[in-house]
Amino acid sequence: MGKSARVQNARLAELRAEQAKAERRKRLLIAGGTVGVVALIVVALVVAALTGGTREVSGQSASALDQATFAKLTTVPATVLDTVGVGSSGNPPKVIDAPAIAKDGKPRVLYVGAEYCPFCASQRWGLVVALSRFGTWNNLSASYSAPAPETNPDTPTVTFHGATFTSQYVSFTGIETSTNKMTNGQWGKLDALEGEDLELFRKYNAPPYTTSAGAIPWMTIGGTMIQGGASYDSEPILGKSHADIATALSDPPSAIAQGINGTANTLTAAICKATNQQPTAVCTAPGVTAAAATIK
Repeated sequence: MGKSARVQNARLAELRAEQAKAERRKRLLIAGGTVGVVALIVVALVVAALTGGTREVSGQSASALDQATFAKLTTVPATVLDTVGVGSSGNPPKVIDAPAIAKDGKPRVLYVGAEYCPFCASQRWGLVVALSRFGTWNNLSASYSAPAPETNPDTPTVTFHGATFTSQYVSFTGIETSTNKMTNGQWGKLDALEGEDLELFRKYNAPPYTTSAGAIPWMTIGGTMIQGGASYDSEPILGKSHADIATALSDPPSAIAQGINGTANTLTAAICKATNQQPTAVCTAPGVTAAAATIK
C-alpha cells in the first residue's frame, strides 16, 4: 500500500473515532437531560404532596335531617339525661377571667368549627342536645366530616351552617368556617368569622386560655367560660347512621348515650351558670348538677 493510501486510511479512522465520540456525547446529554427532567418532576410532586397544593377532597354533601331523627335528637328524655350524668365525657368548659358577653339581653354562646373537622363533628351532637333544653332548633342538616385520609373519616354529624336556634334564655351563634370539600389544597369557604367574633376567637383561643392557638372546635359560653376540643371519644358513632345515633341517645347504658348525653349535661351546666340557673327545672336536674361540679 502506498504512503498516500496509508495516510488516507489513518485519517478516515480518526474521523470515525471522532464521530463515535460525538455520538456518545450526544446520547449522554440526551440521557442526562431526561434524568434532569424526571428529577424536576419528582421534586415538584414531592413539594406538591408536602404543601397540599394540588390535593382534592370531596366530602359527603349535607342533606335534610329527617323528622324522626330530629325529634329524637332534640327531645332526649330528662330521665335519660339524669341517669347518664357526666357519663364518659371529659374536657369540660373552663371558667376564665373575661367580660361576660350577651346578645339581645341574653348570655351568648359562640361556637366556631368547620364541616371537615372530625372533632367538631362529634362535639355538635352534645351541643345540640344541651341547647334543646333552652330553646328550639330549625333547619339542622345531616352532614359528615371529611373523608379519608383525614382522622376519623366521615364522622356523622349535623352542621350549624344554615341552622337557627331561638330561646328566651340564651343566644347562640354557630359558625362553620369551611366545608368538607378541598380544592387545590384549600378547604371550601363557608361562614365568615369576622368582627367581634373573630376578636374573641383570637384572644381566647390561644395560651394561656388554651394549650394551642386557633384549634377547633372552640366555644365561649357567656364570655366567662371557654371550651376547646371534643368532650368524648367519637369511636362509638363512627360508621353509624344519624338515625342510629339519635335512637341510641335514649338508651342510657349505650356508649353513644354515655358520650353525647354526658357532654350535653356538662354543656347544660355551663349554660346554666351563664343564665343564672334558668330555667330552674333544667338547671336543677340531677344530671346537670352532677356535671356542674366538673366546671372550674
